[in-house]
Amino acid sequence: MFFLQTRQRRSALSLISFAVLLVAAFGFGPTAAHDKLDDGLDDKGVLELPVYFSAALAASDNSSNANVPGSGAIGSKTLDVVGRGVRNVGDATTDVWAYGGYAYTGTFNSPCGGDPDAGIWVWDVHNKNNPTFVGVLPSPTGSRTNDVRVNGMNSGDVLVHSNESCAGGPGGFEIYNVDDPANPVALASVRIDDPNPLTPFIFGPVTDVGVHNLWLFSQSNRDYVGVTTETAYGNFHIYDITDPTAPVLVSFFGAEETFDPGVVASGDFTRNLNAALWLIDGFGASANRFLHDVTISADGTEAYLANWDAGLIKLDISDPANPQLISVAIDVVNGSLDGEVNSHSVWPSADGSIVVEGEEDFTAWEASIAPGNVTFGNGNPIPGVMAATTTGDAFEGSQTGNAGSITASGVTVTLGPLAELTYSANEFTGNNFPLGAGSVAGDFVWIGQACNGDPILNPGGTSYIAVVRRGACTFAEKSVNASNAGAAAIVVTNNNPVSTPWSGLRIWDYSDDANPVLASTFNTVCSASTEPSAECPANGTYSVHNVVVENKGNKVFAYVSWYWDGMLVLDVTDPYNVFEVARYLDTSGPNDGMANDFWGVYKEKNSPFLFGSDRNGGLYIFKLKGKGFGKK
Repeated sequence: MFFLQTRQRRSALSLISFAVLLVAAFGFGPTAAHDKLDDGLDDKGVLELPVYFSAALAASDNSSNANVPGSGAIGSKTLDVVGRGVRNVGDATTDVWAYGGYAYTGTFNSPCGGDPDAGIWVWDVHNKNNPTFVGVLPSPTGSRTNDVRVNGMNSGDVLVHSNESCAGGPGGFEIYNVDDPANPVALASVRIDDPNPLTPFIFGPVTDVGVHNLWLFSQSNRDYVGVTTETAYGNFHIYDITDPTAPVLVSFFGAEETFDPGVVASGDFTRNLNAALWLIDGFGASANRFLHDVTISADGTEAYLANWDAGLIKLDISDPANPQLISVAIDVVNGSLDGEVNSHSVWPSADGSIVVEGEEDFTAWEASIAPGNVTFGNGNPIPGVMAATTTGDAFEGSQTGNAGSITASGVTVTLGPLAELTYSANEFTGNNFPLGAGSVAGDFVWIGQACNGDPILNPGGTSYIAVVRRGACTFAEKSVNASNAGAAAIVVTNNNPVSTPWSGLRIWDYSDDANPVLASTFNTVCSASTEPSAECPANGTYSVHNVVVENKGNKVFAYVSWYWDGMLVLDVTDPYNVFEVARYLDTSGPNDGMANDFWGVYKEKNSPFLFGSDRNGGLYIFKLKGKGFGKK
């Protein structure tokens, strides 16, 4: 029987708050090296975007089944759906893993942990054509379970899942024995604090932080879990779980060690402060260098860290208590189409000579499309939405005399010079006064930038909808000033006149793992586009997400979940000449009218079966057909 243990949660600061504290306390900020006008940072160095790994909540339909020019031929194999674990709930399903005839999917529910459907969904997949639902391993109340891993360890079959607070619940991770997957046994619950003794003096207390991703591995008779933590320093933790009821932290490593080796151990305040400033001064819109994901080699001796704007970091963990840096792979100029890095996912080939790295980027098409995945932060007194640059241009040119309403997905003008015009929008998350399914109606008034000290343009109204321009201060500051000026709601409009593309894959040649070489990049038509089209509808999400790499005979394949571009299979045998061989995408709205939105991917070893998690549709089971995969 599935059960839930309730636990206390200590206060935790988000990484955004870290940046605010740094700037407020020391007056420092990122350099002016960013070449984008709208790089997600205001001119005080405060992060306006949410924590870099938050999921996009956009929806779309994409009928494209082609590569960008030069990416090679497609369609030499087929990828067919053979089974479904149906969960047709929008934006609800996260990652997927499979082991021993069972598949496990995570959730991003709202309401989050405490809801009976929030947690790890367990599916019996012995019959791939007819997976059956077993039950839900619930999230702790107020937490969500993004990631799940299951493996046979020395102590038995072990499941670990991540916790991230989404309604005041705990961070950390949980450990279960799943020798009988229908009757999991809780073994341990781990809370995580920042490992740097100087952290409280630089950032304030950083306790009970979230975990986003995990990886189980063994070395001989010892078992471990590698953990991606949302700490300020040392984002990669290794726990010894040989006794899974008593996990022991044996080491930690952070990207700050590539900036200043030995910085945390030094205990030097200035060095640690400089490292902290470097960690929040990356490239482009989400300019940080925190760890997002980790993949560990089959023998448990090498770790590949997808470390956002710090790049792809490879560690020697043959001694788990003493990780050693092998190399950093990063190419800001050639590694992505818009100068971002955003190292998000990673998977090596069996011998480690080829490594496929995914970049995640949601700051695309922002001149004409409302940015998604943005947060007010704390202290905002009124509801609000984020809109595209063109929306701001229209209202700046027609500052008063318009009236209408806003919802969580749009701005509609019914009266005035802009009457009958509708603009797409996305509601802020972290909102103390969410719109939800409702709306706010009133006069639209352009009030300028609305930062502290800025004049309120067109003052004098009450209970109106303020329209402001992004930049120069936090969203919450704009919200407070708009509220103080009489506004009942706020529309923040982007300030980037140039639309950028989405994100794709980097394929690295690790023949010399101390000196990796960027062999090639891969994008779909839609991920490479700089604006919507008939082929790439405006409501789409075309960032790559997760990847698995598998050796099959003398071939190497990458299996990629690509949000609204579908589930892809790439031949990466020659990392300098990567091409697509199969893709699955159903544009008919297969999830009760909702389109495919593939988040996770897992490849069953030595078989033609592939598992995918669809944010809108739950579990998908695919069969690869064609030479090397099974009978046609």
